[in-house]
Formats: sequence, C-alpha cells, structure tokens
Amino acid sequence: MDDVYRINVAKTEFREAYNCGDVNQLLSVFGEENIMDMSDGEPTRSDGAAREGLRENSTKLFAEFSVRLAVIVGEIAVFGNTAYDFGWHEFTLTPKNTGKTIRKRHRYLELWKKNSSGDWKICFFINNLDVPEERLGQVSHWFLSEERSETGGGSMGS
Repeated sequence: MDDVYRINVAKTEFREAYNCGDVNQLLSVFGEENIMDMSDGEPTRSDGAAREGLRENSTKLFAEFSVRLAVIVGEIAVFGNTAYDFGWHEFTLTPKNTGKTIRKRHRYLELWKKNSSGDWKICFFINNLDVPEERLGQVSHWFLSEERSETGGGSMGS
C-alpha cells in the first residue's frame, strides 16, 4: 500500500470520527507526542497540551452538535517519512437541542509523520476559517459538499 493511500485512509478515519462523534477515534489519527495544534480561535498547543485540547474541544463539540464533515483534499505530498496535506474541511453542525444548523468551512494544513509501525499520524495541524470570495459583485459558491448533494453526487470525502 503506498503512502498517499495510507494517509487517505487516515483522513477517512478522521472524517468518520467527526461524523460518529468519536473522540478516541479522532485522537487516534494524531501522534502520541511531538504534536502541535494551531487550530483557529485556539491558543497554540504542543505535545500533551495539544492532545488534551483536542480531546476537550471535540468532546464539547460532540456533546452540543451532530457533526457532518466533508473533507476536500487539495494535495498530499510525501517526502520519505514526512508528508503534508492541505485542503478544506466543511462542517455541518446540527444542534442536539435547539437552534439553527451551522455551516463552517476551514482551510487546513497538516504535517504527517510515519511512526515505527508504518502508520501515518498528524504531528502538526493548522486551520483557519474560510469565507466565500467576492469578485465583481459575484460571491463564490464554496460549500462543495452541499452542492454535490443537491446535484445527486453524494457527499465528498477523502
């Protein structure tokens, strides 16, 4: 199995962890040590603090919302035992109690490292909120997973 495929499999685990609300599955995609989390709206965290922050934030998110994540991979590039991956994460957050559904789109960059077992794990994660582009009075349509479901194409994923 080639490394790009293995990272795609890990991205599928990442997506499914969000879609199932499974904190432990989500954390399994990240390395155990030497990780850095630079998530939008959060302080920069490293190592154990990064894992704990990811655990706390995802536990809170999954308690408040049913999450639907579509992953749009821009590129995966492998350089030996290191790789990077960038693209977009489209979140549809449906409140478990009351409230309106929220749609967010984040741009992301991940650095991956292959561990001694040959598994790829995220060691550096950074994202920020994406917004539609406006040019000459036209606003781009950028929530692609919604567009694909409207046209019968199903949801996008890794």
